[in-house]
Amino acid sequence: MALMERILVLHLMFFALSRVVVHSAATTGGGIINPLKLEMFVDELPDMPKIKGYYAANGVVKPKKLEIGMFEKKWKFHRDLPPTPVFAFGTSSLTASVPGPTIEALHGIDTYVTWQNHLPPNHILPIDPTIPTAMPSNKKGVPTVVHLHGGIDEPESDGYAKSWFTAGFEEKGPTWTNETYHYHNMQQPGNTWYHDHTMGLTRVNLLAGLIGAYILRHPDVEAPLRLPSGDVFDRPLFVFDRNFLTNGSIYMNSTGNNPSIHPQWQPEYFGDVIVVNGKAWPRMTVRRRKYRFRIINASNARFFRFFFTNGLRFIHVGSDSAYLGKPVVTNDTVLAPAEIADVVIDFSESTSDVAILANDAPYPYPAGNPVNDANGKVMKFIILKNRETDPWRVPEKLIEYPSADLSAASTTRYIAMYEYTSNTGKPTHLLINAKTLEDPVTETPKVGTSEVWEVINLTGDNHPLHIHLGLFKTLDQTELVNLDEFTACMNKINDAIKCNLSKHARGKKLAVPVHEQGWKNVYKITPGYVTRILVRFSYVHANASYPFDATAEPGYVYHCHILDHEDNIMMRPLKLIK
Repeated sequence: MALMERILVLHLMFFALSRVVVHSAATTGGGIINPLKLEMFVDELPDMPKIKGYYAANGVVKPKKLEIGMFEKKWKFHRDLPPTPVFAFGTSSLTASVPGPTIEALHGIDTYVTWQNHLPPNHILPIDPTIPTAMPSNKKGVPTVVHLHGGIDEPESDGYAKSWFTAGFEEKGPTWTNETYHYHNMQQPGNTWYHDHTMGLTRVNLLAGLIGAYILRHPDVEAPLRLPSGDVFDRPLFVFDRNFLTNGSIYMNSTGNNPSIHPQWQPEYFGDVIVVNGKAWPRMTVRRRKYRFRIINASNARFFRFFFTNGLRFIHVGSDSAYLGKPVVTNDTVLAPAEIADVVIDFSESTSDVAILANDAPYPYPAGNPVNDANGKVMKFIILKNRETDPWRVPEKLIEYPSADLSAASTTRYIAMYEYTSNTGKPTHLLINAKTLEDPVTETPKVGTSEVWEVINLTGDNHPLHIHLGLFKTLDQTELVNLDEFTACMNKINDAIKCNLSKHARGKKLAVPVHEQGWKNVYKITPGYVTRILVRFSYVHANASYPFDATAEPGYVYHCHILDHEDNIMMRPLKLIK
């Protein structure tokens, strides 16, 4: 059955349900609050709770088993905003937070997490069951499954989209495996984050608050760098956007852009209130010295181009889950959804006592609306006047990993991104290689090998591509000439070779930013370009084999990390073989 026919059948099957579901808190909480009525910079930047993924006994560091739940609770996003119903990670309902607790793990020490679902029978946000969606048989319970983004672990612990479960593990998805996930922590040190990854519900579950940081430390390797460290000078910053109703509830449009096909689904969610670590436009008082910020864009669809209004610069030391070989200084930095910028800011260089972290990225990116007075501001730094001795430094060299060795690539794959529209010209769904998650797997790399992927963006949006398990380096970005001709051929036969990709991939080159030339797990795929990446399905820091069976079921996935696209259904299976 063709995809559009399947969508229409689903629409008819669930129409009655969707008529009820889409009229949730979004339509009962009053009007949308004007963000400019919320005074900026009145709340202090929170530091999220911390949980160690290990413990010491008699001087020996040992693996630790954690139990982290998902709870419905009220969260205060702003001084003048009523408490907001959210879904939050935590060890209890009382301590649960948005974002959730930061898990600190040690290289070589296993961490085990039992993710527990304590969520209510019904969602706090509108859902749309006419897109492929995790649906309990009794229509009760909010399905969840947790993915450690950037983690290199076995498929059973990767949070496959169909491995969901409801409260108390009462009902489980078709590929559910284990109650407890095993994180080996054998990869390179760096930044990862955990978040919900449920089929068709990722956008609403993250919007509700199911996100948290996971930092893998390797003291023997990192301590000699003498980068800023400790709770005061090394801080994760989760940045995302939201809209709120006057009663404090999160606002999400309950009517789709093609309501006769999808009653609720919209191609992108954008909010005008910018939230950092759970507070709207917070402030932070800093000393005139170096600070390290691990900036995570946890938005559904919003790109940020961060810059400081007083000219302070970003010193990049890492990107996503890996260190760079050497620091890179920039005046601004663009982060797509799910990307991480690991930066040092030297406040001793400030010529003023205040620095506003601002944003000027259009939305949708790159050719959408300009920012406004609300979403163009992120947070405020109040810089103390007194200068002081700073023991931290940024070394000339950081951590060198292998370069991209094209001669080692075992094969070349072509990955095409498509957007489909209704008769009105509005998007109905997006696909990779014109296939859904349910279609047979076509990407079957061998464990321990590298591959070249030529990623072809035939849409008007920039899509942040995320590959589970694998790390990759971006080699080059080439404009497609005679794009309409090439797109027409691809829409007809979906074959890059037969459509003469080499004939069309000869336009201008787009340079890969220096601070994004390291090993990454997300990269921004420019519209109208073919982006060539080298994907490595092995560790980059060592020649050791994976300590797990990467060929096990249910496998992995790769997808666009604009969550509204991922849910409908810009995601494909990835199955490793021996």
